[in-house]
Amino acid sequence: MSTTSTDELRELPLLAGLDDGQLAELAAAGEQVELSVDAIAFGEGQPAESWWLLLDGTLELVRRVGQEDTVVGTMGTPGQWAGGFRAWDPNGVYMATGRVVAPARLLRVPAERLAVMAQSWFPFGVHMLKGFAQTVRHIESTVRQRESLVALGTLAAGLAHEINNPASASTRAVDALSESSGSLLVSLRRLAEAGISAAAFVELDALRNELAPVPAGESPLALSDREDELTDWLEDRDVSESWVVASALAAAGADVAWCERVAVAVGTAGTDPALHWVASSLSAAALLAEVKESTQRVSNLVAAVRSYSQLDRASVQRTDVTEGLQSTVTVMAHRLTGITVTREFAADLPEIEAIPGELNQVWTNLIDNAVDAMDGSGTLRLSVTATERDVVVEIGDTGPGVPDDVIGHVFEPFFTTKDVGRGTGLGLDISRRIVVDRHAGDISVERRAGETVFSVRLPISHSGAG
Repeated sequence: MSTTSTDELRELPLLAGLDDGQLAELAAAGEQVELSVDAIAFGEGQPAESWWLLLDGTLELVRRVGQEDTVVGTMGTPGQWAGGFRAWDPNGVYMATGRVVAPARLLRVPAERLAVMAQSWFPFGVHMLKGFAQTVRHIESTVRQRESLVALGTLAAGLAHEINNPASASTRAVDALSESSGSLLVSLRRLAEAGISAAAFVELDALRNELAPVPAGESPLALSDREDELTDWLEDRDVSESWVVASALAAAGADVAWCERVAVAVGTAGTDPALHWVASSLSAAALLAEVKESTQRVSNLVAAVRSYSQLDRASVQRTDVTEGLQSTVTVMAHRLTGITVTREFAADLPEIEAIPGELNQVWTNLIDNAVDAMDGSGTLRLSVTATERDVVVEIGDTGPGVPDDVIGHVFEPFFTTKDVGRGTGLGLDISRRIVVDRHAGDISVERRAGETVFSVRLPISHSGAG
C-alpha cells in the first residue's frame, strides 16, 4: 500500500472544491489500496466503516437478488466513490458488494476520519446528511412499527376468535355437567328406593363398564336406527324420558340386548332408575371429556402464542424452524378456513442460529399473502429441507400466481397489488430485510406448476444475526 499524492487527488472533479491543505489532509487520512481482478473491496450489508474513492480501474456494484448476483452499477471513472455512510449514520451499511473487474487503485478513508474532516470543511452539508439519514430511519421505523401493530391487531382478533370457541364449548359443557350430576344423584336415590341388592348394583356397574364410544366407522344412519329401537324398548317398559336415555345409551354403543341384561340384573322395579343412572354416568363422562378437550385446546393456543412471540427467549439462539412454522399456523388458524395445509418437513432437521421472533414475522407475512392469493380456497404447502449449510423453507400456494410484471417487484418497499385497505406493501420488504440483512440468508419467489412458491434459505450457522 502507498500514499496517494495531492496532485492525483486534485485532478478528480469530485474534489475540485478542496484547497491544497484539505487535499493533503484527505490523502494523509486514507491509504491507497491496490486490488486485483475478482477481489472484493466491500460486501453488501456489512457496516460501511470505510469511504472508497476510485483512483484507477473498474469495480462492479453487485446485489444479491433471489438466487442470483445482479450488477446494479459500475465504478469506472476516477473520482467515483462508495460507502463511508457511518460518517453520518452510525447504522449505515454498504448497499452493494464492490467486486473488481479491472485492476483497481482506491483511496480508503476510515468513516470516523471522514466525519471529522467533513464536519470541519462543510458543517452545514454534514448536518443535512445526518438529518436526512435520521429522517429516513425514523420513517422506516415508524412504518415498521405500524406494520407490526396492524399484524398484532389481526392476530389478536383471530386469537380471540380461536380461544372463544373452546372456551364457549367448555362453559356449555360445565352447565350441562351440573344437570347431569343432579340426575346422577337422583337416580342413585331411586335405585336405593327400589331396594336393589349390592350384588345387583355391582352387576349393573359391570354392564355400564362394557359400554364404549361408538366406533368411528359406524354411520349416522345406523346410530339413528339403534336409538329408535332403544326408544321403542324403553317406552314399552314405561321408562321415563325415554328419548333422553336412548340417546345417551345409543351414543355409548348400547343395544336392546344390553338393556335386557340390565332388566334381568336389577328387576322390573329397578330398570327405570338403573338405566337413568347409566345414562347420567355416560353423559357426565362425555361432558368431562369435552371440558378436557376444550381446555386443552386453550392451553395449546396459549403455548403456540408463547412460542410465536418468543417472549421467554433470548434474541439470537439455536432455533427449530419447524416449531416456528407450526406455531404461526396455529395462531393464524382463523385465516385458514377452507384452506388445506400440507406439511413436508424433512427428518432430522438441524437447528439454526436465528432470532425466532423475527422469523415468525416472516412466516406470518408469507402465509398471510398466500391466504389472500387463494381467496378462501386452495392448498397451502409448507416445506422444510436442509443442505450441508442451509435450511430451506418453502411456502407455496395454489392461487392464481404472481403476474410477470409484478414478480420482479414484490420485495420492493410499499409495493402492493392488494385493494385499498388490504395490506400496506410492507410485509415482503420487511421479510426480505429480516432474512437477508438480519440473518444473512436469501428469499425469492417463483412460479411452478400450479403453485406460487416463496423460498427462504437460512444459514445453519452465521455471525450476522442481531
